[in-house]
Amino acid sequence: MPGERERRFMQHAIALSRRGMENGDGGPFGAIVVRGEEIIGEGWNQVLSDTDPTAHAEVVAIRQACKKLGTFQLHDCEIYTSCEPCPMCLGAIYWARPQRVYYANTKEDAAAIDFDDSFIYREIEKDHIHKKIPLIAMPDKEALDVFTDWKDKGDRRLY
Repeated sequence: MPGERERRFMQHAIALSRRGMENGDGGPFGAIVVRGEEIIGEGWNQVLSDTDPTAHAEVVAIRQACKKLGTFQLHDCEIYTSCEPCPMCLGAIYWARPQRVYYANTKEDAAAIDFDDSFIYREIEKDHIHKKIPLIAMPDKEALDVFTDWKDKGDRRLY
C-alpha cells in the first residue's frame, strides 16, 4: 500500500504535469524516475514544445534517468506518473524494466479530457492490412542478412 514516501513522489510528478501544461509544452502529464530516495529523471509532456510526438512525460523521464545512470535498464527504480501510461509509454516502461509504476489518473480520466488511446489498443489487434495506417510487408534478403549477422556477432549486447 502506498505510503507517505510514495505520495510525496507522486505529488512531484503531478506538479510537473501542471508546470508543463501551464507552460504550453503539451498535455497535463508528468513523470519521475526514482531510485531509493533520489529522483534521477523527470519529465512532462513536451509534444508541443519539442514538436515531437514521442516526448511524453514517461519517455522524457526514462531518457533522462538512463542517461544519468549510464544504462538502458532501470531495474532498481520506480516510476511515478500523473496518469496511467499510454501504449507507447507502457512499451518504453517495459523496455526500461523498472520495479513498479505508480499512477494517479486513469486512462479513462485521460479519455474524458480528449486523450483517448483506446483506438490504439484496437488497432494493435487488427491485421496489418486493415489498420488505419496499413503496415505493408516488404521482405528483403539483405534485411534478413543483417539479422543473421547480428545473431552471429560475437560481441553483441542483448537488451
